[in-house]
Amino acid sequence: MKVVNVKLVHITKRFEDVTAADDVCLDISEGQFFTLLGPSGCGKTTILRIIAGFTRQDFGDVYFGNRIINDVPPHKRNTGLVFQTYALWPHMKVFDNVAFGLDFRDSMTKDEKRKRVNETLNLVGLEGLENRLPSQLSGGQQQRVALARSLVIEPQVLLLDEPLSNLDAKLRVQMRTEIKRIQKRLGITTIYVTHDQEEALSISDEIAIINMGAVQQIGAPRSIYEDPDNSFVAGFIGLANFLWGRILEVDESGLTATLTTKEGLEIITELDPDEIWEKGGDVIASVRPEAIVLHEYGSTPSPINRIDGSVRFTSYLGNRVRYEIKTAWGDTLRVDAYNPRHQYVFKEGERVSMSFDSRDVKLIRTE
Repeated sequence: MKVVNVKLVHITKRFEDVTAADDVCLDISEGQFFTLLGPSGCGKTTILRIIAGFTRQDFGDVYFGNRIINDVPPHKRNTGLVFQTYALWPHMKVFDNVAFGLDFRDSMTKDEKRKRVNETLNLVGLEGLENRLPSQLSGGQQQRVALARSLVIEPQVLLLDEPLSNLDAKLRVQMRTEIKRIQKRLGITTIYVTHDQEEALSISDEIAIINMGAVQQIGAPRSIYEDPDNSFVAGFIGLANFLWGRILEVDESGLTATLTTKEGLEIITELDPDEIWEKGGDVIASVRPEAIVLHEYGSTPSPINRIDGSVRFTSYLGNRVRYEIKTAWGDTLRVDAYNPRHQYVFKEGERVSMSFDSRDVKLIRTE
């Protein structure tokens, strides 16, 4: 199986007054699991369709390896595409559904096709089910058939458009693990579209965050979660609490800053040594819910990075308790307390104090 890198250079696409792709530039390495992540309607599926050749861009170039494929029709791009709706032939058995793409390859003998289909069915865990109809399969099994049909042709690039959205939560987790396992085993360049942040974080080598047709940030899952470039990324990947403020002071080393929020709260944060922050600059301080620790009112070990409030809502989620805390100035902060079995669970209406480590404050420049 020959795999290639995929490159998009200044891809732009408009539909009447809507920009679905706004100067998109991506460089996806050979064998990489790359995810386009964003809210519904942000343009990620349009970008995938441009790569597949089903949608023609208004401007820009698509490369497979060193070759521009702008004028190559979809059926000659050698891509495998897995749809959200599976798109299986209901009257055809599993074997025939998977073999469908091979029927147009005259160079293969019948025995070679049968061997290839059986090997692919074994790869996706469908051995023994080749004579069943799609209606006789579970949702997860149907998704495996769709995946096998795309893999059997040995594509250069595998494209998956929200492939797990029709499955229940537990099966989605199982299937995403299987897709990642198969992708790593084959080493195939894979481009995956989803709006599910947890799904993207769990399986991707690299993620591109898309909003309103534009790329907001590209990076490994951990770097995007822990070091978002802007407030959209911080708010879309997981949950984030935002405090708007201004930098009061940057220490001589340039590694620590003190800022004040519009409510008069002083916050100390550690800075990225690769970034330059200046006194007086307006910023947004982002703090993740899991980085905040709840205390009985007034009992925080340090007055630094302390916020007081009252519990507005308590939600027990099994492995954690999620609190909504109303601050003295009226904003609501979200706090996640993990492993609540041996912790006191604060009740609605209780006054509490919150604290967080200066290392857990991410500064974001105002836009």
